[in-house]
Amino acid sequence: MLAVRLTQETTGRRRAVARTEGRSRIARAAMVGIAGVLAVPVLSGCSVEEVLRFGWPVGVTPEAEAMRNLWTWSSVAALVVGVITWGVMFWAMIFHRKRKDDDGSLPRQTQYNLPVELVFTAIPTVIVAVLFGFTVNVQNYVDKDEATAGGPADVRVDIVGFQWNWEFSYPDETGADGQPVSTLGTSDVIPIMVLPTDRSIEFTQRSPDVIHSFWVPEFLFKRDVFPFPERNDQDNTYVIDNIDTEGAFVGRCAELCGTYHSQMNFEVRALEPALYDRYIQLRKETNPATGQSYNAGEALQELNCGEWCAPEAITTTPFPTDRGQLAAQATG
Repeated sequence: MLAVRLTQETTGRRRAVARTEGRSRIARAAMVGIAGVLAVPVLSGCSVEEVLRFGWPVGVTPEAEAMRNLWTWSSVAALVVGVITWGVMFWAMIFHRKRKDDDGSLPRQTQYNLPVELVFTAIPTVIVAVLFGFTVNVQNYVDKDEATAGGPADVRVDIVGFQWNWEFSYPDETGADGQPVSTLGTSDVIPIMVLPTDRSIEFTQRSPDVIHSFWVPEFLFKRDVFPFPERNDQDNTYVIDNIDTEGAFVGRCAELCGTYHSQMNFEVRALEPALYDRYIQLRKETNPATGQSYNAGEALQELNCGEWCAPEAITTTPFPTDRGQLAAQATG
């Protein structure tokens, strides 16, 4: 009996030592893993902000920042849940695995554990409800049709997407010909939508043919351009509070709309308010060199403000969409 007791005690001590050593190895491995994760931003030369963007570009509007924050913290929440889940899984696999000295008896059974099941039901429900609330809040902000300060927006722009180009017009600004100031894209010219920084802007969009999609990557959201939006019960008007920085931003059609969908590009040119006002004033006047109203390129060139006043798009190039010409090339 004494020998049996000694053997059991020795076996118990060995198991305890093995468990302690196993925990120590796991703890060291965990510390190394955490240190490695924390070292990634430093070693890659990325800032914490860049890492938290998870690949999203830098936005240039408050709405874009709201979208980016939603994406960032949704991803962080998902990673936290994932780390906890992986931790529990690996803990169960490591500490409840079969060992060489096991006597073959089943471990203590814990099925139908009501408190655990309630926790595992309540926590996901709370997570989904919180994410849903934040998503609705951001969606309502991005889809609003009035400036946050209340009242009408400072600038109104009408967008028409058609196969396969764009027309931008300013309904509140009348040109020398008595028509609203507008810019029409062609196969040879990329249309430039000139907008002011630090002012709220209202967009109203429609299509005369098929569904297109208005997408400026730095805005961090896309809006479908429907034909007959009133008949399709589409809210085709929305507002951005302002553009934060001057610059040139490529725009694209993000809805497969036909043969030349991939070449249906445009450019947003954001200028400081004083330059924008001067641009609009020029668009209302007659160019003495041509005897006609200033077009977008001529007005920008007249401003002479450097790169942002280039008369042609600098973020993308035109692509000829003459079907007959391309057909001849294909059969030649």
